[in-house]
Amino acid sequence: MESAELQLADDLIHRRPGAFDQFVDLYHGKLFRYTYTMCGHRDDAEEVAQETLMKVFENLQQLRDPARLKPWVWQIARNACFSRHRKSIFAPSAAQELSLDDLRPLKDGNSGRLEIADWSAVPETLASQSELRGVLNHAVKTLPELYRAVFLLRDVEGLSTEEAATVLEVSEDVVKTRLHRARLALRKQLDGVLRGAQVKEAARR
Repeated sequence: MESAELQLADDLIHRRPGAFDQFVDLYHGKLFRYTYTMCGHRDDAEEVAQETLMKVFENLQQLRDPARLKPWVWQIARNACFSRHRKSIFAPSAAQELSLDDLRPLKDGNSGRLEIADWSAVPETLASQSELRGVLNHAVKTLPELYRAVFLLRDVEGLSTEEAATVLEVSEDVVKTRLHRARLALRKQLDGVLRGAQVKEAARR
């Protein structure tokens, strides 16, 4: 965790003034994206995000180590999402739109996120086209739930392998295997579109 987030976690544990408001500002959007992408239906996803925030506030005494904030929060979100899902409130076919920038490899090459072989050869104007965004969201939406959960936690929310394993209650090896398979499935779909975009761009030149 970054030092600022560690400080926020420490502030939360000690219930310092303004800490929970800062936490809500930082996590509300992330929680909504996760619950919407995993479970669908915008209104219910918002309720689950709010429910997660309230459970965090009500159970802060359980958080003793600031470094455990992220996995602890996402475990609460996962359980809340599953609880609603079992009640058949969510429409599992729906999916939240993800930003292409969330998945673009960082310049330093150390992001650890989804690697798309031909992305660097695609012009910025093409990379932002709705066609690519639609393919991305469709690809994430069609991932099996086990792989989708790992992908969201690791590549979108940036949790470590250990943290994701804690949230999902599986081993780190299982997380690595599922993430690898999720990335392969997404890359296969996205690479095909990117190659097609390159051909179209070359033809216009």
